[in-house]
Amino acid sequence: MLLALSGCSRLRPKPTYPSVYVVAKQTFLRDRVAAVSNRTATVANGDKLQVLEHGRRFIKVQTTKGELGWIDEKAVATQDVFDSFNELKKGHGGDPTVASAVVRDEVYLHVKPGRDTDRFFLLQEGEKLKLLARATLPKALPKGARAVAAAPVAPAAPAAGGKAAKGAAAVPDVPLPPAMEDWWLVRNSKGDTGWIFSRMIDVDAPDALTRYAEGQRIVGAYILTTVNDPDAEQADKNIPVYVTVLSPYKAGLPYDFDQVRVFTWSVKKHRYETGFREKNIEGYLPVLIKQDKDPYGKTPAAAVAAPTFSYRVLSVDAPVVIPDPVTGAVVPEKTILKTYRLEGNLVRRLLQPGAQTPMEAHPEPVAEKKKKVTAGKKRKRQG
Repeated sequence: MLLALSGCSRLRPKPTYPSVYVVAKQTFLRDRVAAVSNRTATVANGDKLQVLEHGRRFIKVQTTKGELGWIDEKAVATQDVFDSFNELKKGHGGDPTVASAVVRDEVYLHVKPGRDTDRFFLLQEGEKLKLLARATLPKALPKGARAVAAAPVAPAAPAAGGKAAKGAAAVPDVPLPPAMEDWWLVRNSKGDTGWIFSRMIDVDAPDALTRYAEGQRIVGAYILTTVNDPDAEQADKNIPVYVTVLSPYKAGLPYDFDQVRVFTWSVKKHRYETGFREKNIEGYLPVLIKQDKDPYGKTPAAAVAAPTFSYRVLSVDAPVVIPDPVTGAVVPEKTILKTYRLEGNLVRRLLQPGAQTPMEAHPEPVAEKKKKVTAGKKRKRQG
């Protein structure tokens, strides 16, 4: 009977074990789970491992080369996480690029915006990325922490005659707005797609332009055309002309940029100069660049194809843009398309003959906010 049972067991199919993938930059497999053990193999980020046995905190795995060993389960991602990244890659494979960026330091791609979401692919410092979409979400509080509320101000004691004494008025106990974080959906040269914390990347813009940022962050830099300057200091005498979009260094904004600036090249002075500038707007990516003819131009120069750029701004009658609380997406309901044409070093807006300029929404300038705050404090001091 024992021989018969052993023979039947040989005919049973062996169970198939799930696969896991290495998340750590590099780690080792060990021959045993103990304080003292021997290394049996070296594995790196992205390596696929076959699970053979589960322990309390470690799992026994086999590499594609047949090497066996134990590994900490915190150093690997499950098949479900790997499949989620594949779905993200397929779902956004055809998305247009809105800007290019460079990784500041080693950082992981996340499957969703947020620091506590699953991560997998490890990006290296200096790696080039394509930006696809932005999301903004409240910053996660540390475990056990609670949102800080604004401290109420005690009401002033009544003065003689029953009138309230001059001083600060009572402020209701209202919670402060949460701190926000911006995340970008990105794609690397391998096609790996995921979300990355915005502070871990820099938009790919030449140093000749970043010096003119004036305390703002360059969101995108796009080449309109090139100008040949034989006397330029650069090795390449075909100098690019750029259109850039900028925004304040602040997360959670309901728009992508609030300023557009075109940098033309002066052949006489051999330097960049501002050829066009628009400020105090609520603009949204992408910025579209193309070569096009002026459809209603009357001059010979207008009949020649010239570089044009377009972007969208919020309409004045559009509702207030509020980021989606779940996905963090910033999607305006009504925008206005603005198109400009570069003719030499001059930038001209393209409007249909007889068309009226549509009304645009404008964010309140920081200077105006400071004036209002200062005026309010002054009124309080004066009683």
